[in-house]
Parts: sequence; structure tokens; C-alpha cells
Amino acid sequence: MRRTREQLEALERITLAPYAMCSADSRGRAYPEPEAAYRTAFQRDRDRILHTSAFRRLQGKTQVFITTEGDYYRTRITHTLEVAQIGRTVARALGANEDLVESICLAHDLGHPPFGHTGERVLHQLMEAHGGFDHNHHSLRVITELERRYSEFPGLNLTFEVREGLVKHHADAEEELVPAEYLPGLRGTVEAQIAALVDELAYNAHDLDDGLRSGLIEAGAVAQLGWWQRAVARAGVGDPVPRDELARHRVVRKLIGAMVDDVLEESARRLARLEAEGRATVEGVRRHPTLVVAFSEEAVRLNRELRQFLFDQLYYHPRLMRMTHKAERIVQDLFRVYTREPRILPRSFQQRLSEMPVQRVVCDYIAGMTDRFALEEHARLFDPHTHV
Repeated sequence: MRRTREQLEALERITLAPYAMCSADSRGRAYPEPEAAYRTAFQRDRDRILHTSAFRRLQGKTQVFITTEGDYYRTRITHTLEVAQIGRTVARALGANEDLVESICLAHDLGHPPFGHTGERVLHQLMEAHGGFDHNHHSLRVITELERRYSEFPGLNLTFEVREGLVKHHADAEEELVPAEYLPGLRGTVEAQIAALVDELAYNAHDLDDGLRSGLIEAGAVAQLGWWQRAVARAGVGDPVPRDELARHRVVRKLIGAMVDDVLEESARRLARLEAEGRATVEGVRRHPTLVVAFSEEAVRLNRELRQFLFDQLYYHPRLMRMTHKAERIVQDLFRVYTREPRILPRSFQQRLSEMPVQRVVCDYIAGMTDRFALEEHARLFDPHTHV
């Protein structure tokens, strides 16, 4: 038996919590389209995201380690998939819309440039006089403008709720940075809040895992972390700094589990209070003065401790700083050459020069590169021994 879209929408009404965003209640798409026969609007969004060139390119973009450092570290695509998996788990447990959460999670890093946050920082500096660069807002441009897959409209024509989830991906985003069409002054849906929180959860835990795997984080130092101590106790491995790889994997799994448990307990408490006040609706969540999906105060403290540890022990490690310096130089060089001589750009980007400033066209082109392509393009332009 095949379930129709209408049946799937009816099932959402029955099974989801009252504060969840039902697909039938979506504010819709910028360009009206006929609905799918057997997929809800958010399922259709997810599928469109998965088929983009931008999503495929995430496999070649840095999470922490530049992709040339080895194929066993996380890349931007593995991070994205892990965020989506954790997001679905949290959504299911809280009665939220899993398909909407997954769509936001899968799209949240589509606008990330090569070389991780280093690439983003350098592009922002280069674009400071031309509107700046932010990967969250660039992700929105990717799905609304830059992906060209349909003749009927630019971008992917995703639903409002997915687009809003990207715009409000950071809970502390300044209100003036939210475009008027995405309800500035109001919070994102429960699903948008889940996507934002599990992104933070995933990169903290998984950056720690990659740092330990690489040997850049000293094994003894991690034993002082509050989250690590809780995970070791849950894992029952005995040694606070397990040397065995399987034992370390077990501790990392327990670490993620402890974080998810905290989010679920704290969020359930906040949502129960909202329900007791008679405001457990989508609109009630939007207008609530605080986030309804959150870590507990103790977990916030532990996250802050873990984040500072990662900066001290991993992100500012001499080996990563050398990679950072190299990445900065590559992005700066490429930007300078392309803006000075835009005829080097591919024809498809040259055609955009009549629509927008050369700096934005160049920024779009660089932001879409993988690490490897950026390295190869830099060699083609600056290494006299490399074929052009």
C-alpha cells in the first residue's frame, strides 16, 4: 500500500507534539508548485538538498583538518550527516517534525567555503567593504539563488521553514541581520532550534574525537574535562584516559549520549512549562522569551569548558596554525587574482558580472570550492611548473 501525501500529513497531526511544525501548515514556497503525490513538503525539501552540487562538494571541505591531511578525519559532509542523525534523534524524542529538522541540518553548511572557519574568516575580511561573508547567510543564497537546477525558478525553492531555519541557525543572531521576510524578533521553530543546538553538540564532540585521533590533543589533558569524566564513568572503562582505540570510541559515544540526554531533559522541562501555560504551539514557541530547546545551565558550563579546551589544545596547535596560515594565503591570492582579472573565472560566473559586483561574484566562486580544488587552482595560477 502506498501512502499519499495527504495521509502522511494526517499522520503528522496525530503523532507530532502540538508545538511541532506540521508540513501541511508550512508558509509555503517563494514560487508556488504543485504538491508531491507521496512526499510531504519537508521530505521534498530534504531530497532536493541531497541532490545539489553544493551538498556533494561538502565531502571535499574542511571540518578541522584540511582534507589533504588524511581521509579518516571528518569533513564537512560527515559532520553534516552526523548533525542530521543526532537532530532526528532529538526531534523524535521531543515529538518534533523529523523531516524539517533533517532538512535544516543537511542544508546548514551548504554555504561553507573551503578550509573551514579559516576560509570563512578570510572571505569576510576581504568582503568587509562589500557586504561581508557569513556561511549561514551564504547557505541561504545557495538554496535561493546559486544552485541552478530548475528552469522555473532560481535555487531550490525550499519551504519557508527550512529557509528560516538557516537564517536563524545561531540563537544569538542579531535581529537586524535577519531579513524582514523571515520574522525578525521571533524565534525559530522548535525544529530550527533543534538543528542549531545539535550542530554545536556535534562539532564539539567530534572535533574532540578527531583531535584525539590525530594525536594533537594530549591524552592526559582530556581527563580534566567535566564532560569527559562523565563519559568515562558512563562507559565503565576504568582508565580515565583509555589508550585502546575501541575504549576511546566507547567514551566518545557516551559523551555524545550524555549531551543528548541533557538536551532532552532540559528541553522537555521547558516545553512542559510552556504546555502548562497553554502556549505549547508553534506560535507560542516563536514568541517565547527564551529558547525552548537548550542545554541545562551545568551543561552550558561544561560546553564552555570543552570549547576553550579545543581552542587551547587543538585549534591553536602549531600544526593546525600552519595549515591555517597556508589556507589564508591561498584564499587571499585567489581573491586578488580573480577580482583583478575576472576573465579567468568560468564563463558561468563571468555572466553574473552584469548582475552583481565583481567582488561578490568572486566570493561566490571561491566559497563553492573544495579544499583540493582551491589548492590545485592556486598551483595553476602561481606555480610556473603546473599546467594551466
